[in-house]
Amino acid sequence: MAELLAVSEDGTPVTALDDGRGPALLLVHGGGGSPANWDGVVRSLVGDFRVVRIARRIYLPGARVPPAYSMAVEAADILAIAGLLDRPVLLAGYSSGAVAALEAAVRAPGPWAGLFLYDPPVPTRSPVGAEAARRAREAFAAGDPREAMRIHLRDIAGESAELVDTLTTHPKAVAAFTAKAVAGFADIAAIDALGVGVDRFQRLDVPTTLVQGETSPAHLRERLGDLASALPNARIVTLTGQGHAAHLTAPGALAQAIREAAGRASR
Repeated sequence: MAELLAVSEDGTPVTALDDGRGPALLLVHGGGGSPANWDGVVRSLVGDFRVVRIARRIYLPGARVPPAYSMAVEAADILAIAGLLDRPVLLAGYSSGAVAALEAAVRAPGPWAGLFLYDPPVPTRSPVGAEAARRAREAFAAGDPREAMRIHLRDIAGESAELVDTLTTHPKAVAAFTAKAVAGFADIAAIDALGVGVDRFQRLDVPTTLVQGETSPAHLRERLGDLASALPNARIVTLTGQGHAAHLTAPGALAQAIREAAGRASR
């Protein structure tokens, strides 16, 4: 494994993990996560692809969210790393990382062989965070990260009551949320700042695979359907028996879906 280093549009260094050989696949992890979350998926892909995993700047250990943080910043970071890779590149993103990937493609469609977007929370009909995000930030600022996490999981992420109760009573899960909560709030605000609607995606004629889990939260499946209707060259793939975390629960199945998306993009 190697590490790539690029300089983004605003002069900030951007790093990425580089594994394998073959056609370039650039992965963008989700909110609160890291490139390591994709280890299981990458193990199934490095024999066929050069897999590059960007380390999103706001989720680096000890990182502070810059005042001018936005999805445009995320897109610029992605494009900086993509500039180090042989074209065309298959661009894959998960959750808020999928929104960042989509924004990179909207701003610069040229480098991409195709897009692979897993459960992107695009504000197609309504904001993602809105009032719930405000309440979560206030709870966190008041010193109650468990309640902030509960609001986030229940009212923003749309997870089941059972999962919310399980995670908010698990000390390690609460600690992980607490460590990256400020970055997560900024991530959600940046997505909502894009505005509601899908019109601006209608000219993005890049082969796009939109992936959802069979049991992904209903609002994510609704947003995915709206996005599919706007993109001129998109298809939806549903992962049977999976939810919003197939990169952890079914990495082999998700890797196979990426392979199929790559095959479709190369036709």
